[in-house]
Amino acid sequence: MTRPDAGRAAVVLALSVLVLTAGPARAAEPSDPWVQAWGHNGAGQLGNGSTLDQPTPSAVKGLARKDVRELAGGGYNSTIAFAVAVLHDGTVRSWGGNSDGQLGDGTTTSRPHPAAVAGLSGVTEVAAGGYFAYAVSGGRVLAWGGNAHGQLGDGSTDPAARPVRVQSLDKVKDVAAGCHHAVALRKDGTVWTWGRNDEGQLGDGSTTGRSTPKRVAGLRDVVAVAAGCHCTLALTADGTVQAWGRNKSGELGNGSTDASPVPVAVRHLENVSSVFSGGYHAFAVLDDGTVRGWGGNWAGQLGDGSTVNRTTPVPIPALTGVVALSGTWRHTLAVLDDQSVLSWGDNGHGQLGNGTTTASPTPVLALPPGSGATRVATSTSWTSSYAY
Repeated sequence: MTRPDAGRAAVVLALSVLVLTAGPARAAEPSDPWVQAWGHNGAGQLGNGSTLDQPTPSAVKGLARKDVRELAGGGYNSTIAFAVAVLHDGTVRSWGGNSDGQLGDGTTTSRPHPAAVAGLSGVTEVAAGGYFAYAVSGGRVLAWGGNAHGQLGDGSTDPAARPVRVQSLDKVKDVAAGCHHAVALRKDGTVWTWGRNDEGQLGDGSTTGRSTPKRVAGLRDVVAVAAGCHCTLALTADGTVQAWGRNKSGELGNGSTDASPVPVAVRHLENVSSVFSGGYHAFAVLDDGTVRGWGGNWAGQLGDGSTVNRTTPVPIPALTGVVALSGTWRHTLAVLDDQSVLSWGDNGHGQLGNGTTTASPTPVLALPPGSGATRVATSTSWTSSYAY
């Protein structure tokens, strides 16, 4: 997520990744206009009409890049992975696994191609969690899918295959989703959370879950939020970052591996323009365009050339000109200002998009410069990739 004065678009992480690619370009406009996706596809989350893995970018069926305002990937296994996209006309499309109603179409039938989420209009933001999704419309948050931990925010733990309203929350600017929890940023700079809280990811000082939103005390002037699988990040107007929740892999970036149920400062960070969270790792883009990463790195998902977890932010020297990042639990994507897309980490299902299944702890090329891609997405904790 990005500070308003940074002027850069940012996408909040998760597991499946979708990407736009271009064929031979005419001047500045690529000839391939479609959103692109690659990697694991067991639930049809790549949206190309099949359930076959795809080691190179392929078009999401009928979804044009120019029509998409934001795209989010969800899911954490091969049967529930899915994706949602809000179009510039304010409508929402969804595709992939649907075992818990996470496609929002009133059924639990999976679908390998995009279709409309009925009843939604005027939507400006979307987010996808483990097996549930959110949409912001008119400052209100709507939710659908699984609800075992109260992550739909409607005061119940009943699933909903169609959108329901999150209680007592208005004037929302953005929403992000973890594996089982949610975080919303209101226009007044306050942060609100709900859902599972076993690792303190709600930031309320407890480990008790909650089925309705509550404000995170002590946070003000927040300009962006991001959610990992069991942790949460907030970027403040002064360019610093706060984090809370799980910390076994160093996700909080405070030099320890102890969980925290209240916000703590990510160390050695200032002048941050945007933050992005993978499943168990995170990145900050600084005002000077450099990138810092921290957290889990067992598959090389930080991109620093190692497989060592980092409990404080470290420079990622191979990344310059980054516009946006997105990460799962084992791999990461970045789109640069030349419209190229880089990827790194695990690659067992071809999620790096370079035509192989060979892992890489440093960035490799998934889409070339001039591809038309300006944003990337992944699911919270799975192995699919997207660019648009």
